[in-house]
Amino acid sequence: MEYSRNTTANAATVAAEGSPSAQSPTSSSSPPSSPPPPPPPPVILSPCAACKILRRRCVEKCVLAPYFPPTEPLKFTIAHRVFGASNIIKLLQELPESQRADAVNSMVYEANARLRDPVYGCAGAICHLQKQIGELQAELAKAQAEILNIQCQNANLFDLICKEMSAKNNDEEMIPQPLPFHENSTFLLDESILGVAWEPLWT
Repeated sequence: MEYSRNTTANAATVAAEGSPSAQSPTSSSSPPSSPPPPPPPPVILSPCAACKILRRRCVEKCVLAPYFPPTEPLKFTIAHRVFGASNIIKLLQELPESQRADAVNSMVYEANARLRDPVYGCAGAICHLQKQIGELQAELAKAQAEILNIQCQNANLFDLICKEMSAKNNDEEMIPQPLPFHENSTFLLDESILGVAWEPLWT
């Protein structure tokens, strides 16, 4: 009895080990799977100069970010001190994107002029530039008048030289030309001029 029970148990163990379902997964013929790729590094967007100064979160489509980069904080500081953040944002939202860069540059220039000259601001700078333009235009007109005067003097001098040369040529034409010299001109006297026949003084 005991021998038959042991034989039955050994046969069951061998059958279980030989069955394909009992084989380990490492013995399968499928290749091992490759490790997953590492996740991409997170993109860290530094806030623009405006949001950094205002201490607020800089969103992805921030209207101030393209015109106030984090490397130029003074640019927003000057404009914010004169116009205020809300007015700057409102002005940029009302303009098309093609005009926003020029508007920001204009605001920064005007704010900088207002800080340097609180009374006149950019109007004082414009008046100063207009004064310089007027002075330069007056100097240009004076130089043009001097050039025209010199050109007239040169033209008159040229006409005078031409008249003198023409008069000299006319005087030379009026001078009688000398008779052609002949070797026997002393002995060839016309009898009609003397009135008498010419006779030699010796025989």
